[in-house]
Amino acid sequence: MAKKRPQTKAKRPQITDGQIPVVGAREPCPCGSGRRYKACHGRAAAHAVTELVHRPFEGLPGECDWVALRELVPAATAGLTLKDGLPEGVPSVTLATVLPMAWPALRRDDGSVLLGLQNDTSSGDISRDLADTLQRALAADPGTPVQARRAPADGPRLQDLLAPEAAFEPVVHSGFEFWVPDPENATPDVTASLERANAAAIPTVKLSGVDSAYWCETPEKNHLRWVMPYPEEQLLDALARLHAAGRSSLGEGTRLVGSFRAHGLTVPVWDLPSGVGAEDVEKPAAEFAERLAPALDTDAPLTPDERRARGGLTNRQVTLS
Repeated sequence: MAKKRPQTKAKRPQITDGQIPVVGAREPCPCGSGRRYKACHGRAAAHAVTELVHRPFEGLPGECDWVALRELVPAATAGLTLKDGLPEGVPSVTLATVLPMAWPALRRDDGSVLLGLQNDTSSGDISRDLADTLQRALAADPGTPVQARRAPADGPRLQDLLAPEAAFEPVVHSGFEFWVPDPENATPDVTASLERANAAAIPTVKLSGVDSAYWCETPEKNHLRWVMPYPEEQLLDALARLHAAGRSSLGEGTRLVGSFRAHGLTVPVWDLPSGVGAEDVEKPAAEFAERLAPALDTDAPLTPDERRARGGLTNRQVTLS
């Protein structure tokens, strides 16, 4: 019998420091290991891309309003301030809930940038996806939209690009006229597109007396949806205490009916009679905020009635993201 040849291990290539470029999953890894990219450096990249970030807007000014504009508000804009200032030729950067044709971003003819928020993202980190889109929009030619793509796993996040001290002040619009600089002189096709989008938008108003509370009108009844920054368990306990005590409403005919869970935050929802407008709930909402503060600070065990109230609120909770 022929002798088996002794097995020798090939010398592993020395991986130098620096960025490993992204290639096809089945292609050889650029590091020179001889393995496919997906089994080498692509493994960590794939994990980073798919790992879900539960609070993608945490650390940004106005986190609650970011969540509201992402999930609840049809038409709104907010100016963004970049940490390193605006590049030459870019007069402004504006966040928008939705852009025409569901574009992720748009570089207008004048060089300004619109960044769309309510778009599908390819990874589990919305902040990283938006940051990648924003960077590409800043470098795009004026008058061109930015297409979607998978963001690099080691790319920056919004928290790395936006100025942490800048205020985040959403402006809610009745329609999508902000899509075009001069809607009155828009072409018939653009006008028709705007009319369709406006017809589908639910009338929404941001309350001025409390933070991140949004009134909206539907055919059957109106609602108040209020994004709150408190830890979920603490907030649900506080809401249960007020609900059991009959102090959770916003006035006659209104009712706390449950909550949404969105991007790591809780959004209590009240049903309002159809005749109750945004201005009608300004004062009741401010009074509710005053009642909520001591309830949040209470750490006593829930009473049986409060536990039942909490169970009812939890059973009516819906996860949006």
